[in-house]
Amino acid sequence: MVEEFLTQAFWIGLAKIIGVNVVLSGDNAVVIALAARSLPPRQQKLTILWGAGAAVVLRIVLTVFAVALLSLPWLKIIGSLLLFWIGIKLLVPEDDDEDIDASEHLLTAIKTILVADLVMSLDNVIAVAAAAGGSLPLLILGLAISIPLVVFGATLLVKLMERFPAIITIGAALIGMVAGEMLVTDPVALDWMKVMAGIEVVAGKPVLNGIKLDLAAGAAGAVLVVLWGLWLARRHQAQVPAPSNGQAGQPPNS
Repeated sequence: MVEEFLTQAFWIGLAKIIGVNVVLSGDNAVVIALAARSLPPRQQKLTILWGAGAAVVLRIVLTVFAVALLSLPWLKIIGSLLLFWIGIKLLVPEDDDEDIDASEHLLTAIKTILVADLVMSLDNVIAVAAAAGGSLPLLILGLAISIPLVVFGATLLVKLMERFPAIITIGAALIGMVAGEMLVTDPVALDWMKVMAGIEVVAGKPVLNGIKLDLAAGAAGAVLVVLWGLWLARRHQAQVPAPSNGQAGQPPNS
């Protein structure tokens, strides 16, 4: 074990793990920031720390079982539907109800992050596992070092969302894009498209006349989440009573 840490291959592999995880953790940071944005500052920090830690731990666990998980039929379909729901839900503002314990909001945010991290990490673990080269200690160490990077990314996004609310809509669109791509790359969906629609499958992704349908599905998913989420947000705002001081409520994120 000690000898492995002293080899050049180990340090090169470690650099690869950190680099790959930074690139692939962008969507996780978006989910963490979206879920934490409406919490008080102290709880935002706790949510970001727990969410980032959970993202890395889940990625470690998923990487160990990556090949078996990704080959399971219906898994990506179920995961994509969960992501659609999460993306839409994050665009709808929460009620500021004083009767609800603040810790309840914290737990809700953390649960949202856990579900989204679990689903969004499914496609990423193959690249992380390849960078680790089969070394479990290298995998765990590399991902653990990446935790502060995920925390920093989520913290920065929360601050930017406060200044530029449109980023919330962009983040939800990203989640919808991941969901759309995931939906059409499930083994069940690919088999159906091959048999029923005569669509070619290249490297596990559907292709029609040179057009990558997973990218088209991702774009459609982004549009679906944004339109549905903003519609629900406007509907929610219309049902919220006007404040007693006469100030109008904040418009929905757009």
